[in-house]
Amino acid sequence: MTATTRAEVEDFLFHEAELLDAWRLDDWLALLTDQCGYYVPPTDRPEADHRDTLFIVADDHTRLVERVKRLKDPSCHAEYPPSRTRRLIGNVRVETVDGVIRARSNFIVHRHRRGGDTRVFSGEYRHLLVRRGEGLRIAERRAVLDAHELGQMGMVSFLL
Repeated sequence: MTATTRAEVEDFLFHEAELLDAWRLDDWLALLTDQCGYYVPPTDRPEADHRDTLFIVADDHTRLVERVKRLKDPSCHAEYPPSRTRRLIGNVRVETVDGVIRARSNFIVHRHRRGGDTRVFSGEYRHLLVRRGEGLRIAERRAVLDAHELGQMGMVSFLL
């Protein structure tokens, strides 16, 4: 089994951020396993379980594929034209246990909307990664927001 380095995980996370910022959503979907989960927990319960708590986002692979289709549709008024985003990823930490790579990183996402609306989202990404062939794939992606409430940050209609 190939050892996973922090540099390899950083490169993977930077690539993921680049795909999302460029709205290359189909390419981003290719980074996911078929059983992946994408979660944005409630701001007051970041450690909660999506099975018994109302999450901001709790998508499995099927829902993510549908979310991407919707985001690319011109009739999706919340994201048409698409937001411009810029992700900054830092402080990457990696731990591998029983073949599962746990990566934690800090993020800041600047989101710009037509009309001058700019929002900043910050928090921690928690990825569960697995090796598939020579590359890494996302088994779970959790975006834990720092905000106490979304309130003036607005809705999260794009992929954090």
